[in-house]
Amino acid sequence: MLEKMKDEIELLSRHIEVARAVVDHQPIGIMKLSELLDLPSHRIRYSLHVLEQLGYIRASQEGAVATPRTVELFSHLNADLDELIHLLKTMKPGKNGH
Repeated sequence: MLEKMKDEIELLSRHIEVARAVVDHQPIGIMKLSELLDLPSHRIRYSLHVLEQLGYIRASQEGAVATPRTVELFSHLNADLDELIHLLKTMKPGKNGH
């Protein structure tokens, strides 16, 4: 059960890394992103597809471009991650094993 959650978090981490690179280097194509992030192009392509489906990027003639929704995501990303970390910490057993 936890292995699946870990895999999902790692995938989400990659999507966020790709979105951040798009914001920093837009417009940017798949091959340039692949070189920049040192990831295979098929992984970049999948992340771009997911990000586009969710409205975080859009395709243009020159490459991927971030949408205002991406700016919104990054404006409160640290707070959202802190909430998740807190939730995970509450799942840990206490000193007496409960």
